[in-house]
Amino acid sequence: MIPRFKPALGWSELLALFKFKRGAVKKFEQAFARKFEAVDAVSFPYGRSAQWAFFKALGIEGAEVIMPSYTCSVVAHAVSLSGNIPRFVDIDLHDYNMDLGIAEALITSKTRAIIATHTFGYPQNLERLEKMVKKAEQEHGHKVWLIQDCCHAFGAKWKSRIIGSSGDVAIYAFNISKMITTIFGGMLTFQDQELANKLRTWRDAHYQKPSFIKSFKRRFYLLAVFFAFNSVIYGLVWWLQSKTPFLNKLTKAYHLDNKIHFPPDYKDKMLDVEASVGLLQLGRYDKIIRDRRRIAEDYNNKLEIRTGWVLPPIVEGATYSHYTIRVPNREEIKKEYAAKSVEIGELIQYSVPDLKCYTDNNSECKNATLCSRETINLPLHNNV
Repeated sequence: MIPRFKPALGWSELLALFKFKRGAVKKFEQAFARKFEAVDAVSFPYGRSAQWAFFKALGIEGAEVIMPSYTCSVVAHAVSLSGNIPRFVDIDLHDYNMDLGIAEALITSKTRAIIATHTFGYPQNLERLEKMVKKAEQEHGHKVWLIQDCCHAFGAKWKSRIIGSSGDVAIYAFNISKMITTIFGGMLTFQDQELANKLRTWRDAHYQKPSFIKSFKRRFYLLAVFFAFNSVIYGLVWWLQSKTPFLNKLTKAYHLDNKIHFPPDYKDKMLDVEASVGLLQLGRYDKIIRDRRRIAEDYNNKLEIRTGWVLPPIVEGATYSHYTIRVPNREEIKKEYAAKSVEIGELIQYSVPDLKCYTDNNSECKNATLCSRETINLPLHNNV
């Protein structure tokens, strides 16, 4: 069975689990900032926890935060749990990113932040985003924070500009489904050293050192992942995941789309073992992206296009966290490919304002709802 995603892990990451390296977190922050053209980087246990900390550290509360409707629910959960109000924007069907025309029309005097998610690795128009923010600040007379959500788009570029270099802060997440992983983990990157210092100081005052037991559990988790994605073993993993509730139960503490909550360890600091894995993954980054771009182009050139299928665009600067196709018969396609030992993914199975916990938002996002019902993603990892 070819899995829908597979972390790019090697023996060096496995060996890192058995080494105890003090100071790895700081080294990883510095190396990550250099790699993605930032002045500084501050680590967190999850991307959502990093986003929450940004709002809390700056005292942003009771404000409206503009964000896409077609994105991971945890982005909205982090906004809500920070005491702010998400305002959802429908997406453009071309690249699945937030429709900036709609976003601009939603800006009011209550808007204090805009989250620009670069969905599936497709870069948003940085010039238009920056002009939109500048115009809003001039009209309403206060700061509007521009947050680049790069969790799908490590190193993606808009006209040669790396997306994380735009705006006030960029957010990254590192679970095993991301392009590079630190087991779990998140990062904020900055272009302003003073702002980075403020976030680091706030984090250090409000986040705690993880326990040794957590360090052991993270090691065991990555060890299990390393072997679970073996081509021979993964068939069993797929069966447990798709045919039983066993693996589903293990993830509920960390991610429930329809419940606004955080994992129990959201205020732990990043572990040295996670950072050690992250440093090794940074060394693999360039090859990972080359492979994804090559496979995406191969798919576009060689796939048989069936009736009703809409292939994703090939875009300069995109990093292709996912190769996403819209199909009219998703369940049939999944069954067909599973019979051929290929797992088909469904990354975002909802429009966030359609979730029960956000239905009072009164946002109608037809394109997001359409995509939540019709999108599949094909494997993009190097085993393909």
